Amino acid sequence: MELTRVIAIRHGETAWNVDTRIQGQLDIGLNDTGLWQAGRVARALEEEPIAAIYASDLSRAWQTAQPIGQSRGIAVAAEPGLRERAFGHFEGRTFADIDASLPAQARLWRTRDPEFAPEGGESLLTFRDRVTATASRLAALHPGELVVLVAHGGVMDVLYRAATGQELQAPRTWHLGNAAINRLLWTPQGFTLVGWGDIGHLDEGTLDEAAA
Repeated sequence: MELTRVIAIRHGETAWNVDTRIQGQLDIGLNDTGLWQAGRVARALEEEPIAAIYASDLSRAWQTAQPIGQSRGIAVAAEPGLRERAFGHFEGRTFADIDASLPAQARLWRTRDPEFAPEGGESLLTFRDRVTATASRLAALHPGELVVLVAHGGVMDVLYRAATGQELQAPRTWHLGNAAINRLLWTPQGFTLVGWGDIGHLDEGTLDEAAA
């Protein structure tokens, strides 16, 4: 079976990224920097033979995907399966607030306990299964083609781990920058990594998810 090439992009910057506030599945839009980053991504991908663009239906990912589609005359398809991890009652809180007010839960979150789910949210196990199933389903629709997936930091993390064989609990040592371009290959056997964290199209640095 032919390979599917995948470009995976984290959404551009939001005000809540800057504030280190958990967004989860709350619908937060891009700030001015994020909108600029979205335009830069579109320019960087102008020569790519893109067959389809899929984006999380949350505003920050949807807004990032739109310039890519507009520059190519491709309609972006909304895909709820590419949403960020649901963080339940963590959503809307800053990292520091969670550490201070919910120390036991913060420890489980920080140590990446695969079965821990914030109240009303998803565990890492559930989130991983959702993301890998969605990304695989979309890639399988386009053998021999190139597709773009625009989503979130957590989604990028899952895809990187799937492509490199990293365990869910392994400490993260890879970058998850806003508007970074990440490249993978997909076959029915799974994902493999081609390139990661390309921010050469951005004149300024991007916030990493660990700090944003």
